[in-house]
Amino acid sequence: MLAKKPPKPAPRRIFQERLKITALPLYFEGFLLVKRPEYQEFKHYWTELRGTTLFFYIDKKSTIYIDKLDMIDLTCLTDQNSTEQDGAKFTLVLPKEEVQLKTENTESGEEWRGFILTVTELSVPQHVSLLPGQVIRLHEVLEREKKRRIETKPLPSTFVENKQETIEDYMGVLNPMPACFYTVSRKEATEILEKNPSLGNMILRPGSNSGNYSITIRQETDMPRIKHYKVMGIGKNYTIELEKPVTLPNLFSVIDYFVKETRGNLRPFIYSTDENIGKEPKIEGRSDRLKKYPDNA
Repeated sequence: MLAKKPPKPAPRRIFQERLKITALPLYFEGFLLVKRPEYQEFKHYWTELRGTTLFFYIDKKSTIYIDKLDMIDLTCLTDQNSTEQDGAKFTLVLPKEEVQLKTENTESGEEWRGFILTVTELSVPQHVSLLPGQVIRLHEVLEREKKRRIETKPLPSTFVENKQETIEDYMGVLNPMPACFYTVSRKEATEILEKNPSLGNMILRPGSNSGNYSITIRQETDMPRIKHYKVMGIGKNYTIELEKPVTLPNLFSVIDYFVKETRGNLRPFIYSTDENIGKEPKIEGRSDRLKKYPDNA
């Protein structure tokens, strides 16, 4: 029997509407069979994992979710023996309820387990059977979720009162950057991607003007090609200068846009691991000079 093809993501317009409504980053999506205590039977939903919340939609085209499940207080995820072929079944144990989930195939079941445990436990689980590329995605989501938690966590009063805190540290808490951001020049970004292909193929870097950024990507087609895109800061939004400009609410959404539009062929360049978060990465081809470099893109 041929393996089922992974579901295609929702169209961009729908994705943008859902982003506005939920105000949370999208980490994973697909079809799920869901049974909550108040349900008489399993219901078939197109499901999105945003932050630590599952959003349930009637179908892929709906922009308004009809139910949601916050898993921030997840107690555990337990597997259930299933007699159904090509599927997985597990239960989310929460303080006030237990929710049963079923997937259409075993592979998607492992992915759902991996992503749910990663965002709720803030660590990549070791006991899921995933391919190397899928594990890389989990690490990327882990970095984004950690930064999202920092960004949304209320600042303690002592933080404001402590005059010893530097402006740079303060801004770092309020404005976390995507993990693939590096203060490098156009030339250095190109060299980094060429010399470290296994770590990703997309870098976010400073643009030629303050408040603007650039994206450098390395595509594998007939032969490797390097491309650069301008990302203009306009008010609180960011516009990618394409043939049809695309405006997004933050830099994380800009990175997501490139990943989703290429069906995952573009991957953020991530050097740091859990062990060296916060340390300055030493990448071959990267300069230690922290400044913005003027270039065309």
